[in-house]
Amino acid sequence: MRIVVDRDRCEGNARCVRLAPTVFRTDEQDRLEVLQPEPGPELRTAVEAAVARCPRQALMIDDDG
Repeated sequence: MRIVVDRDRCEGNARCVRLAPTVFRTDEQDRLEVLQPEPGPELRTAVEAAVARCPRQALMIDDDG
């Protein structure tokens, strides 16, 4: 699993940070940082929740990459 972020869509709402804090964080300018671009399977549920709840649909999971 690899996380893909559409930086043009991301507004730094930080919903993903609340749902998967070991995978995502925002910096001082509210820009999204992906701490684990390829998180392990134990984090899949949290990452899927973050993707599903992104208000701008800026997150995707790439299982092929």
